[in-house]
Amino acid sequence: MIKVFGHKAPDTDSAGSAIIWAWYLSEILDRTAEPRLLGAPSKEARYVLDRWGFEVPEILSEVGAGDQVVLVDTNNVAELPDNIGDANIVEIIDHHLLQGGLKTKSPINITVRPLACTATVMNQLMGSDADKLSPGIKGIMLSCIISDTLEFRSPTTTPTDRELAEKLARELDVEISELAKAMFKAKSDISEYSDEQLLEIDSKKYEIEGKSFRISVLETMNPSAVLNRKRGLMAAIDSRRSKEGIDVVLFFVVNILEQNAVLLLPNEFASHIAERSFGALPTGDTVELPGIVSRKKQIIPNLTW
Repeated sequence: MIKVFGHKAPDTDSAGSAIIWAWYLSEILDRTAEPRLLGAPSKEARYVLDRWGFEVPEILSEVGAGDQVVLVDTNNVAELPDNIGDANIVEIIDHHLLQGGLKTKSPINITVRPLACTATVMNQLMGSDADKLSPGIKGIMLSCIISDTLEFRSPTTTPTDRELAEKLARELDVEISELAKAMFKAKSDISEYSDEQLLEIDSKKYEIEGKSFRISVLETMNPSAVLNRKRGLMAAIDSRRSKEGIDVVLFFVVNILEQNAVLLLPNEFASHIAERSFGALPTGDTVELPGIVSRKKQIIPNLTW
C-alpha cells in the first residue's frame, strides 16, 4: 500500500492533494494507496474535506523502512518526518522550489511545475484520465486552487490554474466566489488556536544565506483579530526561535481582501530583515507590506539579511 502525504501543518492543497492522488492511484491506476496527514489539518482544510464529503485522513507520525510513499506539495526534508530517508519514496509531485536533501532508493518520477497549486499539476499529469474525476475529487481540486491562489488574487496564479478552476466550477455548478467566501471564513476563525498554534497553521523552515528562517504566514479576512493578540504572538515567536535554535521566526499576517501583509517585528534582526528584504522602514514592532501575499513568490525570493 502506498501512503500519499504532504507537508507538516497541512493546509488545503497539502491535504487535498494527498486525497486526490491516492484516489487516482487506487481508482484509475489500480494501485492501492491511501492519503495521510502529518498533523491536524487547518480549519479551511477541514471545511473543504467536510464540504466535499471526505473524512480527515489518518495522521502519520513516522514512516518505516517498508513504507512506499508519494510526497505531494513539498520536497523539503524539514517539512517531512525525521526518518523520511527510511521510506521508499516512489514519486514527488510539487510546485515549490527544489530544497534538496532527499535521497531515494531508486530512480523515481519527480514533477515540479511553476503552477499555483499541486492539484493543478496533478490534473495535468492525469491527462485524459482527468475526465473520470468524481464530483468529490473535482471539488477538492477546485478548493485547492481557490486556496492557493486566494481566489486568483495571489501573484502565483497562472492562466492554467484559473482555467482549470473555472472548468471544474462549471462542471460542479458551483459559484467560485461563494465557495471562496466560505473557505476564507473558515480560515479566518482563529478562536480555537493558542498563540503558539497560530504560528504553526502555515509554517515552513528554510536555510537562506547561512541563516535558519522559519516563515509563518496566516491568511485571514480579519487581520485585527490576529494583531489584537500581538503580545502573546511575540512571546510565542521568541519561544519558538529558542526552542528550535534558529536565527529568526518571521510571522506574516496576510489580509486576503486588501492584499497586503503585516510583519511582526519581535527584535532588531527581524526589523533589519524587513528593511533589507522589502524596503520597509520599521518604526515599531510591526510593519505593513503593501501587495505582499505570497510566501513562495514574494517573500522567500526577496529574503536577505
